[in-house]
Formats: sequence, C-alpha cells, structure tokens
Amino acid sequence: MTDPGPGISASLDDTGTEDDLRSLLRWLRADDTAGVRARPAAAPPPPGVMGTGFDVLQLAVSGGLSVASLVVSVLQWQASLRRAPAVTLRRGDVEVLLTARAARDEEAVRRLVALLDGDTAPAPRTEGSGGDDGTP
Repeated sequence: MTDPGPGISASLDDTGTEDDLRSLLRWLRADDTAGVRARPAAAPPPPGVMGTGFDVLQLAVSGGLSVASLVVSVLQWQASLRRAPAVTLRRGDVEVLLTARAARDEEAVRRLVALLDGDTAPAPRTEGSGGDDGTP
C-alpha cells in the first residue's frame, strides 16, 4: 500500500482481553482479502499506573474497498468466537462499534463502512447492532 490514508484504530470492549486482541491481529494479518496492515499499540496508561501489553491495534487501509474489507473481516472474526467482544473502530473523529449482531444487518454494515470511509458526516458514535425496535 502506498498511501494508507488516515489510520484506523481498533479496541475491544471490557469483555475483551489482550488474548482476544492478539487473536484479532492474527486474523487480520491472515486475511489476504482485507488489504489491511495491522500492528499492536499501547494506549497511554492512566496517571500513576504502569502500562503493560497492548490494548489497541493500529490499522492502515488504502481506501473504501479496504475499509469495507476490514469491517467484514472483523465481523467474521467475531462470528468465529463463542463470545465475541464488541470492537470499536476509530478513524479521526468517527467511532463505530461493531458487535456480532451487526453482521446480520447489511444496511447497518454499509452505513458503518461509509462513516469510516468518510462518505458521510461523522456521528459521535454509531452501534452496528441495531436497537431493540429493529432500527440500526
């Protein structure tokens, strides 16, 4: 990839562990169709606490197709797990939450990809799992 554009970071919700993040990293590196470069990164620890391990993945994608492939690959990783943690993808001011349920709603997945790819105005936070009333 020559111009990866703005990077995307991935983090897991409170149910995810560093082992889960390592599993996602291996999954993304093994997925030739995603077109994503991934590396672990440590978020700054809270004041007075030593940081250990890593809790964020830094991802480089090269356009809309790669953003879509990244989202699909993360959703496939979640589907492969018995209890998948939610994954937050951030690009600039845009933050989306991918849950295992998001893969069931194609329109929600399209909107999440468009948000990450910068095709629409950023929303403060969008969850891809939809509401209880069936709305995304």
